[in-house]
Amino acid sequence: MILQKIFSHYSIFSLIAFLTLAAFSKSAQSNNDIWIDVDTTEHTLLVMQGDVVREVFKNVAIGRYGTTWTKMTRDDKTPLGKFRIGWVNEKSRYYRFFGLNYPNLDTAKRAWDENRISEETWLSILEAKTSGKTPPQNTSLGGHIGIHGIGRGDQEIHHNFNWTNGCIALTNEQIDQLSKWIKPGTWVNIR
Repeated sequence: MILQKIFSHYSIFSLIAFLTLAAFSKSAQSNNDIWIDVDTTEHTLLVMQGDVVREVFKNVAIGRYGTTWTKMTRDDKTPLGKFRIGWVNEKSRYYRFFGLNYPNLDTAKRAWDENRISEETWLSILEAKTSGKTPPQNTSLGGHIGIHGIGRGDQEIHHNFNWTNGCIALTNEQIDQLSKWIKPGTWVNIR
């Protein structure tokens, strides 16, 4: 295998884990940097500045089948982990869409270790990350995961059910409020 010839299995994993943790820790500890904390059990989204809660959004919806560390296409589960906002779609059918850099390296490495993706898929995600690009959105791990509004959806359904295909959903009004806090590059922790 190409990758194993270049790096040992553990050195790649250790490097990825270290870089991800170091980047998130640095961002989260800075008093000037905004980051997002999504609690999927409490259905809340917190806007954080360092350790200070700046704003709380309640009654957020997640994937209709809950959460997972091992997301796959069409499982309708919300991926757990640390991500960054990768792009913003102002013309989304869900009102506004803040796309996450999913699948991230942790997700991809876990999937590769568990033989859920090919080496080619792993390398394409790794290459995207190292070149600062959005990871491929059409792999077996799924894609187009983000934080969005409900568009023209039913408010009652939103308030009573987890209804997304794996995203984090807020009302359109909440997305407007959240928009002043986040931009591409903002860290998002989903737990």
